[in-house]
Amino acid sequence: MLEEVKERNILDFELTPKEIEEYKRYEKDIEIKHLQTLNWKRFTENFTYNTNAIEGSTVALSEVKELLRGEEEPQDVDDLETLNVAKAVEYIKYSTEKITVEFIGHLHLICFKGTKKFAGKLRNVNVVIRDGQGNIVHQGAPIDKMNGLLDELCKWYVKHKKKYPALLLAVVMHNQFEQIHPFQDGNGRVGRLLLNYVLLQHKYPPINIRLKDRGKYYKCLQEYDHKNDVKSTLKFLISQYKKQF
Repeated sequence: MLEEVKERNILDFELTPKEIEEYKRYEKDIEIKHLQTLNWKRFTENFTYNTNAIEGSTVALSEVKELLRGEEEPQDVDDLETLNVAKAVEYIKYSTEKITVEFIGHLHLICFKGTKKFAGKLRNVNVVIRDGQGNIVHQGAPIDKMNGLLDELCKWYVKHKKKYPALLLAVVMHNQFEQIHPFQDGNGRVGRLLLNYVLLQHKYPPINIRLKDRGKYYKCLQEYDHKNDVKSTLKFLISQYKKQF
């Protein structure tokens, strides 16, 4: 499995035929359904609310719906980012672009245009993530390796997108992106958009990770960060699919 991002080239990540079959069995638990127009509207509302709330937004679901319907004018940064994230959902719904560093930067730009000075720009400082007690729970890739690691991640996807199961591809892209942490802020929201873009490219419906499941979601990321474990994230996403549909 993937080792520490600082110690191993992501292109070394390979699966045995036995492992591929194992992960395909996970996907059999998913009933694939294609979203109709009304469902896309509901998904956009719910995803926008939850993905922002996970990061601390105080905009209620009812307010998200009003903003997206144009019934309310944006009053603050949280409101603007609500509208921006909804635009990003619309973007990944229709985009056919290849996953590149530039594509990922564009997702960040859509989400944070007008709210963050560094919107769309990779960070030029080292970052750490701390818990409520101030303890470091994750350290992003050092800036001297970050650009190369992000580029390698995109190339890894191109190399394996027809070889590995879609859900596994989405998990690795999302988890490894979060481990690299290429932006000063906004990595969570961009990572969840990237996760869904991979799924959509493989004709899978997008996943809405709910605020109430934030603790389980973070635990999966920690399992990946500390143990290179993707199974916990796979199981978590399948559970989210089942709740969603």
